[in-house]
Amino acid sequence: MTNFLNLNRTGDNIPLVGFGTARITQEATPDVVYTAIKSGYRLIDGALLYGNETQVGQGIKRAIDEGIVKREELFVISKLWASFHSKDDVRRSFNVTLGNLGLDYIDLYLIHFPFATESVDPSLPITGFLNKDNNFVLQRTPIHETWGAMENLVDAGLVRNIGLSNFNVQSILDLLTYARIKPAILEIELHPYLWQERLITWVKSQGIDIIAYASFGNTVFDEVPPATAHLPILMTHPTVKEIAQKHNRNNGQILLSFAAQQNIIVIPKSAQESRMKTNLDLFSFKLDADDIKQLKALNVHARFSDPVPNTYGFDLPIFE
Repeated sequence: MTNFLNLNRTGDNIPLVGFGTARITQEATPDVVYTAIKSGYRLIDGALLYGNETQVGQGIKRAIDEGIVKREELFVISKLWASFHSKDDVRRSFNVTLGNLGLDYIDLYLIHFPFATESVDPSLPITGFLNKDNNFVLQRTPIHETWGAMENLVDAGLVRNIGLSNFNVQSILDLLTYARIKPAILEIELHPYLWQERLITWVKSQGIDIIAYASFGNTVFDEVPPATAHLPILMTHPTVKEIAQKHNRNNGQILLSFAAQQNIIVIPKSAQESRMKTNLDLFSFKLDADDIKQLKALNVHARFSDPVPNTYGFDLPIFE
């Protein structure tokens, strides 16, 4: 088993284990990202929404300046926020991201969500989906327009690969009818409580690779949709603990390996160097068929990152 995948158009190598930068404070981010790279991570997953792109760039720069890594050895991801889907806003927002990161190009740029919200100034901090009046306002910008602007970034040599996040099959089917450049990646919530087997199989059949976020399930969320609140914490689920003991690994390694062993990219986050290293150590052991079967049996179609009022502030069933 190799520890990277080859993307569909460019053939670029993308590591199967990357480092996520969501929910890291601006103050901590430079050191955390630097330490992650020093620990061996070569894939850095970020987004304008996370509010720490400048600090991610500082961590990357320090690692490059110290000779730990060369720019071409890193795979850097960012995402286009929902407020910037119009043709002109895509370029403006991307320019902010590129300036924040201090890079000449990024390796992968994703559309963060499959809908457009009211346009705002991309140079100002993003407060989420709600506008300054705390209202959720959609903008009439089709994904067709947004994708064309993403393709233009590739043409300009500013982005090597483009892709999608939080899209369902219907949205991807439509996009594939007009896309000049095929999506390289779909990033989705994916863990044993939400093991989307049919989606995974179909997306891969289209030559699109998958990045899993929230691999630890409800472990990483402060609030979850009411319909999922009864579920035990996935990280400490008896099945996960039993498999971890069997392989003499920690519970997190089992959840990450479950995806990575099926050629799905994972992007765990940790501020602790020791945990960074164990999260990266997924190829020194192998889950057997029974382990995989037991973990898949935990699937209850529980989505924790879902636009419902108590988590997002509005209700929009984008995954239905």
